[in-house]
Amino acid sequence: MTIKKRKTYELDIIDLAFGGKGLAKPEGFPVFVDRTLPGDKVFVKVVKKKKSWAEAKLIKILEPSRLRGDARCAYCNFCGGCRWQELDYDQQLAYKKRHVEESLAHIGKLKQVRVLDVIPSDPIFGYRNKMEFSCSQKRWLMPDELEDESIKKDLGIGLHVPGTFDKVIDIENCSIMPEKGNEILAAVREFVKASGLPAYHLRSHEGFWRFVMLRHSVAFDRWMVNIVTREKNPGILKALGEHLSEKFSEIESIVNNIIDTKSGVSTGQEEILIHGRDHIREKLKGHEFRISANSFFQTNTRACENLYAKVEEYADLKGDELVLDLYSGTGTIPIWLSGRAKKVIGIEIVASAVIDARKNAELNGILNCEFLEGDIKNVLPSLGRTPDVMIIDPPRVGMHKDVVAQVLGIHPERIVYVSCNPATLARDLEMLAPVYEIEEVQPVDMFPHTYHIESVARLKRKHF
Repeated sequence: MTIKKRKTYELDIIDLAFGGKGLAKPEGFPVFVDRTLPGDKVFVKVVKKKKSWAEAKLIKILEPSRLRGDARCAYCNFCGGCRWQELDYDQQLAYKKRHVEESLAHIGKLKQVRVLDVIPSDPIFGYRNKMEFSCSQKRWLMPDELEDESIKKDLGIGLHVPGTFDKVIDIENCSIMPEKGNEILAAVREFVKASGLPAYHLRSHEGFWRFVMLRHSVAFDRWMVNIVTREKNPGILKALGEHLSEKFSEIESIVNNIIDTKSGVSTGQEEILIHGRDHIREKLKGHEFRISANSFFQTNTRACENLYAKVEEYADLKGDELVLDLYSGTGTIPIWLSGRAKKVIGIEIVASAVIDARKNAELNGILNCEFLEGDIKNVLPSLGRTPDVMIIDPPRVGMHKDVVAQVLGIHPERIVYVSCNPATLARDLEMLAPVYEIEEVQPVDMFPHTYHIESVARLKRKHF
Protein backbone atom coordinates (compact mmCIF):
# COMPACT_ATOMS: atom_id res chain seq x y z
CA MET A 1 0.00 0.00 0.00
CA THR A 2 1.41 3.39 -1.02
CA ILE A 3 0.14 6.18 1.22
CA LYS A 4 -0.70 9.34 -0.70
CA LYS A 5 -1.90 12.75 0.42
CA ARG A 6 -5.64 13.49 0.05
CA LYS A 7 -6.41 9.79 -0.44
CA THR A 8 -8.67 7.76 1.87
CA TYR A 9 -7.79 4.44 3.51
CA GLU A 10 -9.03 1.84 5.93
CA LEU A 11 -6.45 1.42 8.69
CA ASP A 12 -5.96 -0.59 11.87
CA ILE A 13 -4.73 1.45 14.83
CA ILE A 14 -2.09 -0.57 16.66
CA ASP A 15 -0.63 1.84 19.22
CA LEU A 16 -0.71 5.29 20.83
CA ALA A 17 2.10 7.69 20.01
CA PHE A 18 3.33 10.45 22.32
CA GLY A 19 1.09 13.39 21.61
CA GLY A 20 -1.99 11.21 22.07
CA LYS A 21 -2.53 10.21 18.44
CA GLY A 22 -3.29 6.70 17.33
CA LEU A 23 -0.68 4.94 15.21
CA ALA A 24 -1.30 2.73 12.19
CA LYS A 25 1.49 1.05 10.22
CA PRO A 26 0.25 -0.10 6.82
CA GLU A 27 3.15 -2.15 5.42
CA GLY A 28 5.36 -0.63 8.13
CA PHE A 29 4.71 3.01 7.19
CA PRO A 30 3.67 5.12 10.24
CA VAL A 31 0.38 7.01 9.93
CA PHE A 32 -0.80 9.10 12.88
CA VAL A 33 -4.54 9.53 13.37
CA ASP A 34 -6.03 11.81 16.03
CA ARG A 35 -9.00 10.69 18.20
CA THR A 36 -8.25 6.98 17.75
CA LEU A 37 -7.26 4.17 20.12
CA PRO A 38 -5.35 0.91 19.68
CA GLY A 39 -7.73 -1.70 18.31
CA ASP A 40 -9.83 0.75 16.29
CA LYS A 41 -10.46 -0.02 12.62
CA VAL A 42 -10.90 3.36 10.96
CA PHE A 43 -11.63 5.11 7.68
CA VAL A 44 -9.31 8.11 7.26
CA LYS A 45 -8.11 10.77 4.83
CA VAL A 46 -4.39 11.55 4.64
CA VAL A 47 -3.81 15.27 5.22
CA LYS A 48 -0.02 15.37 5.50
CA LYS A 49 2.59 13.14 3.89
CA LYS A 50 6.31 13.13 4.63
CA LYS A 51 9.05 10.77 3.51
CA SER A 52 8.90 8.58 6.61
CA TRP A 53 5.44 9.25 8.11
CA ALA A 54 1.99 10.70 7.47
CA GLU A 55 -0.93 12.24 9.32
CA ALA A 56 -4.55 11.39 8.60
CA LYS A 57 -7.91 12.80 9.61
CA LEU A 58 -10.46 10.43 11.10
CA ILE A 59 -13.60 10.18 8.98
CA LYS A 60 -15.30 7.23 10.62
CA ILE A 61 -14.63 4.49 13.18
CA LEU A 62 -15.54 1.29 11.35
CA GLU A 63 -14.94 -1.06 14.29
CA PRO A 64 -14.33 0.41 17.77
CA SER A 65 -11.53 -0.87 19.97
CA ARG A 66 -12.37 -2.93 23.03
CA LEU A 67 -10.40 -0.28 24.94
CA ARG A 68 -12.92 2.36 23.94
CA GLY A 69 -15.47 3.25 26.63
CA ASP A 70 -18.04 5.98 27.15
CA ALA A 71 -16.82 9.52 27.65
CA ARG A 72 -18.42 11.67 30.34
CA CYS A 73 -18.02 14.84 28.29
CA ALA A 74 -19.82 15.52 25.00
CA TYR A 75 -16.96 17.72 23.76
CA CYS A 76 -14.00 15.40 24.38
CA ASN A 77 -13.54 14.48 20.70
CA PHE A 78 -13.86 18.07 19.51
CA CYS A 79 -12.28 20.61 21.89
CA GLY A 80 -8.97 18.77 22.28
CA GLY A 81 -8.84 19.16 26.05
CA CYS A 82 -9.53 15.54 27.07
CA ARG A 83 -8.89 13.32 24.08
CA TRP A 84 -8.35 10.20 26.17
CA GLN A 85 -11.65 10.27 28.07
CA GLU A 86 -12.82 7.16 26.24
CA LEU A 87 -9.71 5.27 27.38
CA ASP A 88 -9.83 3.54 30.77
CA TYR A 89 -7.80 5.49 33.33
CA ASP A 90 -5.51 2.57 34.20
CA GLN A 91 -4.73 2.26 30.51
CA GLN A 92 -3.99 5.98 30.33
CA LEU A 93 -1.43 5.59 33.13
CA ALA A 94 0.17 2.58 31.43
CA TYR A 95 0.63 4.50 28.16
CA LYS A 96 2.01 7.54 29.99
CA LYS A 97 4.61 5.43 31.78
CA ARG A 98 5.59 3.82 28.50
CA HIS A 99 5.95 7.20 26.80
CA VAL A 100 8.41 8.27 29.52
CA GLU A 101 10.35 5.01 29.16
CA GLU A 102 10.48 5.25 25.36
CA SER A 103 11.55 8.89 25.41
CA LEU A 104 14.42 8.09 27.77
CA ALA A 105 15.48 5.08 25.69
CA HIS A 106 15.09 6.47 22.17
CA ILE A 107 15.76 10.20 22.59
CA GLY A 108 18.16 10.14 25.54
CA LYS A 109 19.78 6.73 24.84
CA LEU A 110 19.10 5.98 28.52
CA LYS A 111 17.81 2.41 28.35
CA GLN A 112 18.64 1.27 31.87
CA VAL A 113 16.87 4.03 33.81
CA ARG A 114 14.25 2.75 36.25
CA VAL A 115 10.82 4.33 35.62
CA LEU A 116 8.29 3.78 38.40
CA ASP A 117 4.55 3.31 37.94
CA VAL A 118 2.71 6.60 37.48
CA ILE A 119 1.29 8.22 40.62
CA PRO A 120 -2.39 8.67 39.65
CA SER A 121 -4.47 11.80 40.03
CA ASP A 122 -7.34 11.73 42.49
CA PRO A 123 -9.88 12.85 41.40
CA ILE A 124 -9.73 12.36 37.64
CA PHE A 125 -12.67 14.71 36.96
CA GLY A 126 -13.22 18.21 38.35
CA TYR A 127 -9.49 18.45 39.05
CA ARG A 128 -8.51 21.67 37.24
CA ASN A 129 -8.22 24.76 39.42
CA LYS A 130 -7.94 27.07 36.40
CA MET A 131 -9.86 27.19 33.12
CA GLU A 132 -9.63 29.80 30.40
CA PHE A 133 -12.53 30.20 27.98
CA SER A 134 -12.48 32.28 24.79
CA CYS A 135 -15.36 34.46 23.62
CA SER A 136 -16.49 34.33 19.99
CA GLN A 137 -19.15 36.15 17.98
CA LYS A 138 -19.97 32.98 16.05
CA ARG A 139 -19.57 29.70 17.85
CA TRP A 140 -18.55 26.46 16.16
CA LEU A 141 -21.47 24.02 16.04
CA MET A 142 -21.24 20.42 17.24
CA PRO A 143 -22.31 17.75 14.69
CA ASP A 144 -25.69 17.19 16.36
CA GLU A 145 -26.30 20.95 16.43
CA LEU A 146 -25.76 21.25 12.68
CA GLU A 147 -28.92 19.22 12.15
CA ASP A 148 -31.04 21.55 14.32
CA GLU A 149 -32.05 24.64 12.32
CA SER A 150 -33.36 26.36 15.47
CA ILE A 151 -29.85 26.64 16.91
CA LYS A 152 -28.23 29.98 16.14
CA LYS A 153 -24.57 30.33 15.34
CA ASP A 154 -24.20 33.21 17.78
CA LEU A 155 -22.13 33.94 20.89
CA GLY A 156 -19.88 31.19 22.10
CA ILE A 157 -17.81 31.07 25.30
CA GLY A 158 -15.65 28.00 25.43
CA LEU A 159 -12.60 26.23 24.02
CA HIS A 160 -10.98 26.33 20.60
CA VAL A 161 -11.30 23.60 18.03
CA PRO A 162 -7.76 22.12 17.79
CA GLY A 163 -5.72 23.59 14.95
CA THR A 164 -7.83 26.75 14.70
CA PHE A 165 -7.51 30.19 16.27
CA ASP A 166 -11.00 31.53 15.63
CA LYS A 167 -13.37 28.54 16.03
CA VAL A 168 -14.78 28.28 19.55
CA ILE A 169 -16.99 25.50 20.89
CA ASP A 170 -19.62 26.85 23.30
CA ILE A 171 -18.90 24.81 26.45
CA GLU A 172 -21.93 24.36 28.68
CA ASN A 173 -20.33 21.81 31.00
CA CYS A 174 -16.63 21.05 31.33
CA SER A 175 -16.11 17.85 33.30
CA ILE A 176 -12.49 18.52 34.31
CA MET A 177 -13.53 21.72 36.10
CA PRO A 178 -15.43 21.67 39.43
CA GLU A 179 -19.20 21.82 38.85
CA LYS A 180 -19.57 25.25 40.46
CA GLY A 181 -17.33 26.60 37.73
CA ASN A 182 -19.85 25.49 35.10
CA GLU A 183 -22.59 27.34 36.98
CA ILE A 184 -20.48 30.51 37.11
CA LEU A 185 -19.65 30.21 33.40
CA ALA A 186 -23.35 29.86 32.56
CA ALA A 187 -24.15 33.01 34.55
CA VAL A 188 -21.39 34.94 32.74
CA ARG A 189 -22.65 33.71 29.35
CA GLU A 190 -26.22 34.78 30.21
CA PHE A 191 -25.03 38.26 31.21
CA VAL A 192 -22.77 38.68 28.16
CA LYS A 193 -25.61 37.72 25.80
CA ALA A 194 -27.90 40.29 27.42
CA SER A 195 -25.25 43.03 27.53
CA GLY A 196 -25.62 44.05 23.89
CA LEU A 197 -21.83 44.21 23.55
CA PRO A 198 -20.25 41.89 20.98
CA ALA A 199 -17.59 39.30 21.63
CA TYR A 200 -14.13 39.98 20.25
CA HIS A 201 -13.53 38.84 16.68
CA LEU A 202 -10.04 37.46 16.08
CA ARG A 203 -10.11 38.32 12.37
CA SER A 204 -11.60 41.83 12.41
CA HIS A 205 -10.15 42.64 15.88
CA GLU A 206 -13.39 44.30 16.88
CA GLY A 207 -15.67 43.54 19.79
CA PHE A 208 -15.55 43.79 23.58
CA TRP A 209 -15.59 40.43 25.44
CA ARG A 210 -12.37 38.41 25.00
CA PHE A 211 -11.87 35.74 27.68
CA VAL A 212 -13.44 34.34 30.83
CA MET A 213 -10.88 32.85 33.20
CA LEU A 214 -11.98 30.94 36.30
CA ARG A 215 -9.72 29.95 39.20
CA HIS A 216 -10.66 27.74 42.14
CA SER A 217 -9.04 27.29 45.55
CA VAL A 218 -9.33 23.69 46.73
CA ALA A 219 -8.33 24.45 50.32
CA PHE A 220 -10.79 27.31 50.80
CA ASP A 221 -13.39 26.43 48.11
CA ARG A 222 -13.37 29.98 46.76
CA TRP A 223 -13.40 31.28 43.19
CA MET A 224 -11.82 34.04 41.13
CA VAL A 225 -13.47 35.33 37.96
CA ASN A 226 -11.23 37.21 35.55
CA ILE A 227 -13.10 38.90 32.71
CA VAL A 228 -10.76 39.92 29.89
CA THR A 229 -12.02 42.69 27.60
CA ARG A 230 -10.61 44.75 24.74
CA GLU A 231 -11.29 48.08 26.45
CA LYS A 232 -12.60 49.61 29.66
CA ASN A 233 -16.29 49.81 30.44
CA PRO A 234 -16.64 50.33 34.21
CA GLY A 235 -20.43 50.38 34.13
CA ILE A 236 -20.98 47.03 32.45
CA LEU A 237 -18.24 45.32 34.48
CA LYS A 238 -19.65 46.69 37.74
CA ALA A 239 -23.08 45.31 36.78
CA LEU A 240 -21.54 41.91 35.95
CA GLY A 241 -19.63 41.91 39.24
CA GLU A 242 -22.79 42.65 41.21
CA HIS A 243 -24.70 39.96 39.32
CA LEU A 244 -22.08 37.28 40.01
CA SER A 245 -21.34 38.21 43.62
CA GLU A 246 -25.04 38.17 44.50
CA LYS A 247 -25.57 34.82 42.79
CA PHE A 248 -22.45 33.03 44.08
CA SER A 249 -21.23 33.52 47.65
CA GLU A 250 -18.21 31.34 46.75
CA ILE A 251 -16.75 34.05 44.49
CA GLU A 252 -14.03 35.87 46.42
CA SER A 253 -12.46 37.84 43.59
CA ILE A 254 -13.68 39.42 40.35
CA VAL A 255 -11.18 41.31 38.21
CA ASN A 256 -11.20 42.84 34.74
CA ASN A 257 -8.05 42.55 32.63
CA ILE A 258 -7.81 44.91 29.64
CA ILE A 259 -5.92 43.87 26.52
CA ASP A 260 -6.24 45.64 23.16
CA THR A 261 -3.45 43.86 21.28
CA LYS A 262 -4.27 41.55 18.39
CA SER A 263 -2.55 38.52 19.93
CA GLY A 264 -4.81 35.82 21.33
CA VAL A 265 -3.41 35.90 24.87
CA SER A 266 -5.37 36.58 28.04
CA THR A 267 -2.71 38.35 30.12
CA GLY A 268 -3.98 41.89 30.44
CA GLN A 269 -2.06 45.14 30.07
CA GLU A 270 -4.09 46.61 32.92
CA GLU A 271 -6.11 45.02 35.72
CA ILE A 272 -9.11 46.53 37.50
CA LEU A 273 -10.57 45.08 40.70
CA ILE A 274 -14.35 44.66 40.38
CA HIS A 275 -15.28 42.77 43.54
CA GLY A 276 -13.58 41.44 46.67
CA ARG A 277 -9.81 41.09 46.63
CA ASP A 278 -7.36 40.86 43.75
CA HIS A 279 -6.34 37.28 44.56
CA ILE A 280 -7.49 34.00 46.02
CA ARG A 281 -5.58 31.83 48.46
CA GLU A 282 -4.52 28.20 48.22
CA LYS A 283 -2.67 25.84 50.54
CA LEU A 284 0.04 23.28 49.83
CA LYS A 285 1.41 21.24 52.74
CA GLY A 286 0.07 23.81 55.19
CA HIS A 287 1.71 26.73 53.37
CA GLU A 288 -0.57 29.43 52.03
CA PHE A 289 -0.17 30.99 48.58
CA ARG A 290 -1.67 34.10 47.02
CA ILE A 291 -2.81 33.48 43.45
CA SER A 292 -3.59 36.50 41.32
CA ALA A 293 -5.25 36.45 37.90
CA ASN A 294 -2.02 36.14 35.93
CA SER A 295 0.05 34.10 38.41
CA PHE A 296 1.34 30.68 37.47
CA PHE A 297 0.13 27.91 39.74
CA GLN A 298 -0.03 24.17 39.02
CA THR A 299 -3.52 23.51 37.65
CA ASN A 300 -4.14 20.29 39.59
CA THR A 301 -3.76 21.18 43.27
CA ARG A 302 -4.03 17.69 44.76
CA ALA A 303 -1.68 16.13 42.21
CA CYS A 304 0.71 19.05 42.74
CA GLU A 305 1.09 17.88 46.33
CA ASN A 306 2.02 14.41 45.03
CA LEU A 307 4.61 16.00 42.74
CA TYR A 308 6.20 18.19 45.40
CA ALA A 309 6.24 15.34 47.95
CA LYS A 310 8.31 13.35 45.48
CA VAL A 311 10.62 16.34 44.94
CA GLU A 312 11.10 16.50 48.71
CA GLU A 313 11.80 12.76 48.93
CA TYR A 314 14.39 12.88 46.13
CA ALA A 315 16.05 16.01 47.58
CA ASP A 316 16.70 13.95 50.76
CA LEU A 317 17.35 17.02 52.91
CA LYS A 318 18.79 16.75 56.44
CA GLY A 319 18.37 20.39 57.45
CA ASP A 320 21.81 21.91 56.86
CA GLU A 321 21.82 22.07 53.03
CA LEU A 322 21.86 24.96 50.62
CA VAL A 323 19.25 24.27 47.92
CA LEU A 324 19.18 26.07 44.58
CA ASP A 325 15.91 26.05 42.61
CA LEU A 326 16.21 27.00 38.95
CA TYR A 327 13.01 28.27 37.27
CA SER A 328 11.50 28.90 40.72
CA GLY A 329 8.30 30.62 39.53
CA THR A 330 6.14 31.91 42.36
CA GLY A 331 8.20 30.08 44.95
CA THR A 332 6.07 27.00 45.55
CA ILE A 333 8.92 24.44 45.60
CA PRO A 334 11.33 26.59 47.69
CA ILE A 335 8.59 27.28 50.22
CA TRP A 336 7.62 23.60 50.29
CA LEU A 337 11.26 22.63 51.01
CA SER A 338 12.05 25.53 53.35
CA GLY A 339 11.43 23.58 56.56
CA ARG A 340 13.92 20.88 55.58
CA ALA A 341 16.84 23.04 54.39
CA LYS A 342 19.18 25.64 55.82
CA LYS A 343 18.54 27.96 52.89
CA VAL A 344 16.75 27.81 49.54
CA ILE A 345 17.61 30.19 46.69
CA GLY A 346 15.28 30.48 43.71
CA ILE A 347 16.15 31.95 40.31
CA GLU A 348 13.35 33.16 38.01
CA ILE A 349 13.33 35.38 34.91
CA VAL A 350 9.71 36.61 35.20
CA ALA A 351 9.68 39.72 37.42
CA SER A 352 6.05 39.36 38.51
CA ALA A 353 6.67 35.75 39.57
CA VAL A 354 9.62 36.83 41.72
CA ILE A 355 7.44 39.46 43.39
CA ASP A 356 4.77 36.80 44.06
CA ALA A 357 7.42 34.40 45.43
CA ARG A 358 8.69 36.99 47.89
CA LYS A 359 5.14 37.81 48.99
CA ASN A 360 4.37 34.11 49.46
CA ALA A 361 7.46 33.61 51.61
CA GLU A 362 6.51 36.65 53.70
CA LEU A 363 2.92 35.42 53.97
CA ASN A 364 4.16 32.16 55.51
CA GLY A 365 6.76 33.76 57.76
CA ILE A 366 9.60 32.02 55.92
CA LEU A 367 12.98 33.67 56.31
CA ASN A 368 15.33 31.15 54.67
CA CYS A 369 14.13 31.58 51.07
CA GLU A 370 15.79 34.07 48.73
CA PHE A 371 14.51 34.81 45.24
CA LEU A 372 16.72 36.24 42.49
CA GLU A 373 15.37 37.77 39.30
CA GLY A 374 17.10 37.22 35.99
CA ASP A 375 18.10 34.80 33.25
CA ILE A 376 19.55 31.67 34.82
CA LYS A 377 22.60 31.59 32.55
CA ASN A 378 23.44 35.13 33.70
CA VAL A 379 22.61 34.76 37.40
CA LEU A 380 24.27 31.38 38.04
CA PRO A 381 27.89 32.52 37.40
CA SER A 382 27.52 35.34 39.95
CA LEU A 383 26.00 33.17 42.65
CA GLY A 384 29.33 32.48 44.35
CA ARG A 385 27.99 29.51 46.31
CA THR A 386 27.83 25.80 45.53
CA PRO A 387 24.50 24.24 46.44
CA ASP A 388 24.22 20.81 47.98
CA VAL A 389 21.02 20.10 46.09
CA MET A 390 19.72 21.63 42.86
CA ILE A 391 16.07 21.59 41.80
CA ILE A 392 15.49 22.04 38.06
CA ASP A 393 11.91 22.61 36.88
CA PRO A 394 12.18 24.11 33.38
CA PRO A 395 9.40 24.97 30.91
CA ARG A 396 8.37 22.48 28.20
CA VAL A 397 11.37 23.37 26.03
CA GLY A 398 13.73 22.16 28.74
CA MET A 399 17.08 23.69 29.69
CA HIS A 400 19.17 25.99 27.51
CA LYS A 401 22.44 24.26 26.62
CA ASP A 402 24.38 27.06 28.36
CA VAL A 403 22.47 26.34 31.58
CA VAL A 404 23.28 22.63 31.25
CA ALA A 405 26.98 23.50 30.92
CA GLN A 406 26.80 25.68 34.02
CA VAL A 407 24.99 22.99 36.01
CA LEU A 408 27.71 20.51 35.06
CA GLY A 409 30.34 23.07 36.09
CA ILE A 410 28.72 23.56 39.51
CA HIS A 411 28.04 19.78 39.83
CA PRO A 412 26.03 19.72 43.07
CA GLU A 413 25.85 16.38 44.87
CA ARG A 414 22.18 15.83 44.03
CA ILE A 415 19.82 17.10 41.36
CA VAL A 416 16.05 16.74 41.27
CA TYR A 417 14.76 17.37 37.75
CA VAL A 418 11.04 18.09 37.32
CA SER A 419 9.69 17.83 33.77
CA CYS A 420 6.39 18.30 31.96
CA ASN A 421 7.78 16.99 28.67
CA PRO A 422 9.31 13.48 28.36
CA ALA A 423 11.17 14.45 25.18
CA THR A 424 13.11 17.36 26.68
CA LEU A 425 13.53 15.42 29.92
CA ALA A 426 15.30 12.69 27.95
CA ARG A 427 17.42 15.19 26.01
CA ASP A 428 18.56 17.05 29.15
CA LEU A 429 19.23 13.90 31.18
CA GLU A 430 21.40 12.59 28.35
CA MET A 431 23.54 15.75 28.63
CA LEU A 432 23.79 15.34 32.42
CA ALA A 433 24.44 11.58 32.32
CA PRO A 434 28.27 11.76 31.95
CA VAL A 435 28.48 13.40 35.41
CA TYR A 436 25.31 12.11 37.07
CA GLU A 437 23.81 8.71 37.73
CA ILE A 438 20.09 8.85 36.94
CA GLU A 439 18.79 6.72 39.78
CA GLU A 440 15.09 6.64 38.92
CA VAL A 441 12.23 8.58 37.36
CA GLN A 442 8.78 8.95 38.93
CA PRO A 443 5.96 10.00 36.59
CA VAL A 444 3.10 11.91 38.24
CA ASP A 445 -0.23 12.35 36.48
CA MET A 446 -1.39 15.95 36.67
CA PHE A 447 -3.69 15.89 33.63
CA PRO A 448 -6.06 12.90 33.44
CA HIS A 449 -7.60 12.18 30.01
CA THR A 450 -4.69 13.87 28.21
CA TYR A 451 -1.33 12.51 27.03
CA HIS A 452 0.55 15.01 29.22
CA ILE A 453 2.68 13.61 32.03
CA GLU A 454 4.92 15.19 34.66
CA SER A 455 8.05 13.36 35.79
CA VAL A 456 10.51 13.74 38.64
CA ALA A 457 14.05 12.39 38.14
CA ARG A 458 16.55 11.71 40.93
CA LEU A 459 20.18 12.32 39.97
CA LYS A 460 23.29 11.67 42.05
CA ARG A 461 26.76 12.90 41.16
CA LYS A 462 29.22 10.23 40.07
CA HIS A 463 32.51 10.02 41.95
CA PHE A 464 35.27 8.84 39.66
